[in-house]
Formats: sequence, structure tokens, C-alpha cells
Amino acid sequence: MSPASPDDVPPVHDLIGIGFGPSNVAMAIALTERNSRVGRQQAVTAHFFERQPRFGWHRGMLIDDATMQVSFLKDLVTLRNPSSEFSFLCYLQSEGRLVDFVNGKSLFPLRVEFHDYFEWAAAKVDDMVSYGHEVIAVRPVVFDGVVEYVDVTSRSGSEVVVHRARNLVIGTGLRPQMPDGVERTDRVWHTSDLLARVEGLDGAEPPSRFVVVGAGQSAAENVAYLHRRFPEAEVCAVFSRYGYSPADDSGFANRIFDPDAVDEYFTAPDETKRKLMGYHGNTNYAVVDIDLIDDLYRTAYQEKVLGTERLRFLNVSRVVDAVETPDRVRTTVESLVTGERTTLDADVVVYATGYLPADALGLLGEVGERCRLDAQGRVRVERDYRVATDPGMRCGVYLQGGTEHTHGITSSLLSNTAIRVGEILDSIVERGQNDASGRPRDVVDDEISTPL
Repeated sequence: MSPASPDDVPPVHDLIGIGFGPSNVAMAIALTERNSRVGRQQAVTAHFFERQPRFGWHRGMLIDDATMQVSFLKDLVTLRNPSSEFSFLCYLQSEGRLVDFVNGKSLFPLRVEFHDYFEWAAAKVDDMVSYGHEVIAVRPVVFDGVVEYVDVTSRSGSEVVVHRARNLVIGTGLRPQMPDGVERTDRVWHTSDLLARVEGLDGAEPPSRFVVVGAGQSAAENVAYLHRRFPEAEVCAVFSRYGYSPADDSGFANRIFDPDAVDEYFTAPDETKRKLMGYHGNTNYAVVDIDLIDDLYRTAYQEKVLGTERLRFLNVSRVVDAVETPDRVRTTVESLVTGERTTLDADVVVYATGYLPADALGLLGEVGERCRLDAQGRVRVERDYRVATDPGMRCGVYLQGGTEHTHGITSSLLSNTAIRVGEILDSIVERGQNDASGRPRDVVDDEISTPL
């Protein structure tokens, strides 16, 4: 293959980020702070692509009274740089609410407020991101038989652009998970659809019944919200437990989210990893804040006393069928104890069935084929969040998410985001200064590379 002409060579970045959710916003902030401390020659260049037209983080679940399940001190920067101007406290000061927040004596802001903080922070680094750009291809770029770079192709409408990178940082987030065979429709929702879908019910005949499937925080929040939002409707919660289980947010249990716990988890034997996830899964998975559990129980009991039961709990049960009719969803609920089946005709069925990590390697094409897998078919990830690759791959691929099997429970959570981006950035800088070829980086960049 003949070399491309210089005019064909796209701009080269030290890193390109795919996705611009909280994790990659935090990465952009870490870059900005580092670059402000070093000279131009040591600056790390970067660009991010986000397919959404603007920043957004779980917008469908920004219920007006829902609070964060993580301390505000675990924002995008504080655990890495407590003096950062990008902290949640600086955001509050800029909004004139710092004193009011302090007087509230809470570590847990409203979720809608924390989302506003994310937007505020993202706006401060928006010169590094192209919104409305979907990454559609990643191609290896070879020099002397080694993949030195990748060309990242993104599309926005009819416009297609190509950027070249020495490293990729993938932060494509989570994808809603539905039960096998169940599709999302106008009457069958995932919890991520909640607020957008609810707006479509205004002006129509008021709904008379909702069915909410699931036992975690999102399920309980949906039940409480729909019960409040539609005062004439019955809300039926279906789950396989006897009741909602409280989240363990005690001080000792919360150590599973500490930065040091990532080191311990990474080096632990597989059997110990499985035990740790079993021991501490109740800090995050299928659990509910105790205050919300108590509120729902009080509401249900009050309605029973008054004889106005709209809030129903079908526990130790599961939904085995949900068939749409022209104006309803016929839902079949089966008792796990007796096998008895009950039919509920609902206006809407909401599945609070969680999320799955996006396929980190799915869009990498030939680059993905160079990434190594473990014996269970999972991507191998090094301690610095860099994907293990074959020796012919010098360009780095880093993951922000999808590393639970190697790095533990904080893989896709906010708790360790600030620390993680600092570790990834340190790795990119250190590896860039110690090129395995022994050649100065600027010499390599000046050569004409050829796409594989």
C-alpha cells in the first residue's frame, strides 16, 4: 500500500475519548488541570466525541425529589484534587447556594442538582468535545508493522470526520437491560424512559394502573413517583423478594469503594474476587435506600387503614408474560410459592431491570481483534485500565467501565471516577515518555503512516 499524501493525514491527538458522560468529562478536566501546570511541549492533546446533542446523564431518572446515593465529595475531581475549581462546592458557590447547601447538613444532593453540576463542569471543557458525533469506525494505523495510532471516524448528519489518536479512552457508559424477549414500546418502558414517557401521558385519559417490575433503587423510585404523580392510579410493584432490601452504606462496607480497594481487588485471586462481590453486592445491587423503603411502607399501611389501597406489592412473584392489546398491557404475574397466576391489565409496565456495560470492543473492528481476552472470554485489562493487546499494538486502549471483573464494584460508579481518570492520564503520559521503540515521539509523528 502506498503512503498517503501529507494532506490526507488527519489531526493527531494524544488521546481521543469516545463518549462524554461523567467519566470522560472528568478526564477532560484532569487534562485541563494538568496542561495548565506544564509547558506547551508537555501538554496532552485530546478530543472527545459524544453522540448526544448535548451533555446528558440518566435524564429519564431525574425525579424531582430523588437524591444521589454517593457523597457530593465523590464528584468529578475532589478525591484527586481537593483544591480543584471544578468541584461540586465551586459549582454551588457559582450558583449562590453554597451556604444553603451547608445548612442542609446532607452529603447527598438532589440528583437533578448533581446533573446540573455535571452540565456546569462539562460546559467548562466543551472546547474539547464534538457533540452530536457518533463514532462509526476505528481503524489501525501502522508504522513498521506496529499499530502506532488509530483513525477514529465520526459522523454528524451527512458530515464525516476523521481524527488520529495515540490512545483511545472509551467511556460509552451503560445500556438499559430488558428481559429476554421483551421490547420497549409506548406502553412497555425501561426505567431510563420514565420522565420522557410520562410526558406523553398528559392530555390523554388518565392511567388507572401501572406495573413496576424490579426490587432495586430505580424500581422503588419509579413506584413512589408514579404513585405521587397519578393520584387516581393503582401502582403494583412486582418482585421476587419479600420486600425491598436496604442498601448497606455503613462506613466499613463503604470501604469497598475506596481507591485502595481497587488495588486489592485487582491482585486478588478469582475466588476472592467472587467472594468480595458476594459479600458487598448489597452496597449497590438490587438494594434501596432505607428512607425510601420506610416511606413506601408507611404509605401502603396508611392506605390499608383508610381503605384506599392504590399501592400494592406483589412479592415473591414474577412477571411471566406481558402482551399488548390496543389500549393496555395484559400482564401475567406468577407466585414463586404456589405457582398461582394473576392477570393484571395495566396502562404501562415499567421494567427496572438494570443496565449492562456497552460493548467496549464492539466498535473497534480490527483493533478489537488485537485485544486479549481471559479464559472466560472477558477483556483483559491492566491495572492502569489499559486493555492488554498483542505486541504489535502500541496505541493504547483504556476503559472507563466494563472492568468490574478486574477492578471491582466501582467500575461503572461515580465513587472512584476522579481517581481513575488521574491514573489513566498518568499512564498515558508515562507510556508516551517511554516509547517501546526507543524513538522520540515527534519523529514517529512526522513519518507518513499508512492505514492498515
